[in-house]
This record gives sequence, C-alpha cells and structure tokens, in this order.
Amino acid sequence: WRGREGAPYSTLVPSDEVTINYRHGLPVITLTLPTRSERCRFTVKPMVTTVGAFLQDVQREDKGIERAEVFATDGSKVSDATLMEVLLMNDFKLVINNTAYSVSPPVKDKLSSEHATEMEDIKSLVHRLFVALHLEDHQIRKERELLQKLDHLKEELLPLEQMKARITDSADAKTSRLLWVGLALMSTQGGALAWLTWWVYSWDIMEPVTYFITYGSAMAFYAYFVLTKQDYIYPDAKDRQFLHYFYQKSKKQHFNVERYNKLKEDLAEAEESLRRLRQPLHLRLPIQEINDKD
Repeated sequence: WRGREGAPYSTLVPSDEVTINYRHGLPVITLTLPTRSERCRFTVKPMVTTVGAFLQDVQREDKGIERAEVFATDGSKVSDATLMEVLLMNDFKLVINNTAYSVSPPVKDKLSSEHATEMEDIKSLVHRLFVALHLEDHQIRKERELLQKLDHLKEELLPLEQMKARITDSADAKTSRLLWVGLALMSTQGGALAWLTWWVYSWDIMEPVTYFITYGSAMAFYAYFVLTKQDYIYPDAKDRQFLHYFYQKSKKQHFNVERYNKLKEDLAEAEESLRRLRQPLHLRLPIQEINDKD
C-alpha cells in the first residue's frame, strides 16, 4: 500500500485496530491514539459530518498526530468534503502519521422499500434543520472573513493610493501647464497677425496668410482624428493628455496600474458582498443590531 506520492507507509495495521459499531443508529469509530496509546471512541453523525471534520476531531484529540487522511481501497484519496455516510458504505484505509489502518464498516441490514423511503425523508429533514440552525453561524463566519479581506485589501491599497495621488497631482499640473501654453501661443499668434495686418502690411497681403493658417489648423484637427479616432473636443483632449502624462509618470515611478485596478475591483466586490450579507432578510437579525455592527 502506497500513498499519493508513491512512498510506502511504514506500517499496515489489520482491520481489528479500527472498529465501527452502531449505537442508537449512529456509527461509533474506535481506534488507538498513537501518542497516548489508548483506545478512543468517536461518534459521528453520518448525514452531516464530513470526512474532514472527523479527521479534525481525531487530530484534536491527539496533538501528536501530524497527518490524518482517508484513502479508498484503490489508493485514491477521499475528499474532506465527503459525507461519512458515503464513506461508511465501503471499505477504506485510515492513515494516521505513517500507519495505515484497514477499515471494514459493518454491513447494515437492508430496509424495506417503504421504510427506506421514510428514512430518506427523515435524513432530508434532519439535513434541512441542521442547515437552518447553523445558517446564522455560517453568515457570521462569512462576515468575519469579508471584514478580514477588506482590512487586507485596504492595507495593500494604502501605499498605492498615496503613490497614485502624487502621480495624479503631477500629471494634472503638467496638463494645466500645457493648456496655458496653448492659450499663450494662440494669443501670440493673434497678436502677431493683428500687428502684421495693421502696422506692417495690409489686409490684402495678410488675408491669404490667415487662410492657410486656418486650413493648416483644420488639417491638424483631422490628423488628430485619424490618429486617435476621436473628435478634437477640448475636455476629451485634456483627459487624453492627462492619461498620457499619468502613465508616463507611473512607468517612471514603477506604479503598477493593473495591480491597483485589480485591488480596487476586489475591494468593491468584497464591500458589495458584505452589504448583501448584512441585509436583515439575509442575516435574520434585527435592524438595530445591523446598525450597531456598522
């Protein structure tokens, strides 16, 4: 018998070391704890207890257990999410540390068809009751997990937010300077044309000049459309130039924009999940208690 990685276990113990008996309709698993060297009984609820919960109970009982797993007879590992009811239908192997125990569950008496249907209805009812009774605990645990996730995301975002604020201020200042430079150039051009028209030349000479300046401006705006696939609208052009400066500055300061956007999306998703979880109809708590938590 070998484990998942192909390494043989040091000991393969016969099935009588781990016994399973039914008492009051519940299976009782008895095994010897390796560190304490004493027999211990574990009563499981097969309809609600999972393999992972059973293994955790065994490890909690004996702190010297470093490894506890369950394998099928063909060597495949049994998932921790498997219900004990499913596990106890067939033989399996219980591995504790380096010792593999061969376990053969007792065969339960076959029930009549009518009795079996009644038992299935009872099992379904018990399962629904268990879920209903533990729903609030599950939601509270989920709330704690979301709060921890929010704290972790905010902690990661804090230095990125500070760096982004500095880059934004720098890009906004450069964009504003560019706008003022453009205004200064247009004012200079207008003043130069007026000076040439009234003091140096006449309108007959300057009219063709202004025509070609206007035509050249139209060509420049068309070239802008060809390159950017956008009309030259002042607010859009300002935003485009701002983004150019922002990404240029981000690259110089090694600001990961994609990482920042991903964290912001995760934060928004976690906040939305927490908001939906804290709704009184979902949490089944009074509105006053919800407000106190906020």
